[in-house]
Amino acid sequence: MSSNKMWGGRFETGPADIMREITPSIDFDKRLASEDLAGSRAHCRMLAAEGIISKDDGQAILGGLDEIEKEIAEGRFTFKRELEDIHLNIEARLAELIGPAAGRLHTARSRNDQVVTDFRLWVRAACDRADAGLMALQRALYAQAEKHLDTIMPGFTHMQVAQPVTFAHHMMAYVEMFGRDRGRFEDARKRLNESPLGSAALAGTSFPIDRDTTALALNFARPMRNSMDAISARDFALEYLAACSICAVHLSRLAGELVQWSTPAFGFVKLSDAFTTGSSIMPQKRNPDAAELIRGKTGRVLGDFVALATVVKGLVLTYGTDLQEDKERVFDAADTLELCLAAMAAMIADLTAQPEAMRAAAQPGYPTATDLADWVVRVLKKPFREAHHIAGSIVKRAETLGVTLDKLPLAEMQAIDPDITQDVFDVLSLEASVNSRMSLGGTAPGRVREHMAYWKERLA
Repeated sequence: MSSNKMWGGRFETGPADIMREITPSIDFDKRLASEDLAGSRAHCRMLAAEGIISKDDGQAILGGLDEIEKEIAEGRFTFKRELEDIHLNIEARLAELIGPAAGRLHTARSRNDQVVTDFRLWVRAACDRADAGLMALQRALYAQAEKHLDTIMPGFTHMQVAQPVTFAHHMMAYVEMFGRDRGRFEDARKRLNESPLGSAALAGTSFPIDRDTTALALNFARPMRNSMDAISARDFALEYLAACSICAVHLSRLAGELVQWSTPAFGFVKLSDAFTTGSSIMPQKRNPDAAELIRGKTGRVLGDFVALATVVKGLVLTYGTDLQEDKERVFDAADTLELCLAAMAAMIADLTAQPEAMRAAAQPGYPTATDLADWVVRVLKKPFREAHHIAGSIVKRAETLGVTLDKLPLAEMQAIDPDITQDVFDVLSLEASVNSRMSLGGTAPGRVREHMAYWKERLA
């Protein structure tokens, strides 16, 4: 059994068969091809500029890398498992194309700093894709809010009807939520945007390299300041996965509401055939499969975070092949999140709100009881706790008579508190309740319009 030619003469025999199965990462890390080529170009140009390799060798290497990029783009590149990873596959092909000069590319570089540079570039782009996906979802939510500024629906606490709100207000709550998710990806991107290239295996290199030049060429803000940290750090991947996890949880919450709202029991929204499926046995069913799958895939993203955190937690400085496990987890989370964001944005844009059903659901449960209590405080000048007791007693009486608060006779209210006047009915309708919530961040249409004006500029 011959040794791997990429390793030179250290090993006299080749790896055991099982090692040929457990060691290769090319099946998944070939996704880093464009990043690997970019890092290699930056490294090559720097080596030539510093006189570490000749200009002619530098040009030959760059030409070979261009040809490899073309082969990959056209599907003509052969990825070989025996070469383990994307880095050795590209290096071996480069040697086939340009000969011995290819071996000079790895001067002052290790696979350790090479792989983490590639990975940081990939995660940086993933942060940008997540931001774009989140903005598209925010825009879809905003568009629904724009159509339903005056659509009244029940607001819930403990899954009980609590107070009336507008559908626009509800949609804009998610705009805020996903805005914070965008902030997390933005923060993660800023922190990861430092270049490990030039840290070599772990201790730096004796060659007179210019790490500032390679960092600038790859659009990093700066080189990392400690070579050991540069090689071993994976908190950038963990932070990205953490942002993915929180975002996936938020998507799950919205998906759960869509599942609930689309049931006949609620009927708040209708999802088209594009985002629902039928039953194999019950012809009347319209199942919100897209929303349910988004909700279900949240566990997958959370699992990716836990898996990588478990890998990293026991590692001493600097590099261990354990870190080969980082990429599949990040790739999986990115693929899952990006798919869910696209599906949710399309589903929100597609849904049709049902204002009549929403309003009907806001009537039971005495959602204007707080407005009654507030009126007692404001007009009758009673302490809120006393007003709360009065309002509770009136609700109990309305329940006994089977009427809503705005239909309860004044005499019934005055039997509980004789100071109550006819003016109380000005605050007991759903519209009056919604319109009265004028505090900053409240559900009054005027406040929601202000809120939407703030986001209109940011989502332009």
